[in-house]
Amino acid sequence: MSRHSSVRTIAIAAAVTAVLALTACVGGTPAPVETDTSSSSNPTPGPSTPPGGAALRPGESAAANHEFFDQVNEALHATSGMSDGRTIVDNLVANGFIKTDMEVTFDTTALELAVDSIQVSVRIEGECLVGGFSPAGYSSVKAPVLGTGKCLIGTTRPIDW
Repeated sequence: MSRHSSVRTIAIAAAVTAVLALTACVGGTPAPVETDTSSSSNPTPGPSTPPGGAALRPGESAAANHEFFDQVNEALHATSGMSDGRTIVDNLVANGFIKTDMEVTFDTTALELAVDSIQVSVRIEGECLVGGFSPAGYSSVKAPVLGTGKCLIGTTRPIDW
């Protein structure tokens, strides 16, 4: 493994660790989050459902859907590498996840440089599935919703398409 790949792998691990550490700081019961139950309770898988044993389980917990979330994201990473935020979100939507329950980080920095990684989250039944894409690979965690009602820390990209 090259030094550059090692640095990226360490950066991904640090980002996942930071998400876990900061979600642990929230404490207490997470604030209720308004969701559109008409669309969240009736997702329909798209035609691009990747092969594998997992399936989307509408109305069930984040833990019950974690394997499918990973299956969808790992298949995308295997075919497209890091991808961009829109492609990642569109792929999750095509596989039945609800766009209004998602957050995604920006594809570029404030200086218009490409980012080293992109995080995407889906809020499901009061919990978060958070996936991280980088050239070095894909990883994910299940985490509680933050006190802000969101899954990702900081400013995220508007999902307005």
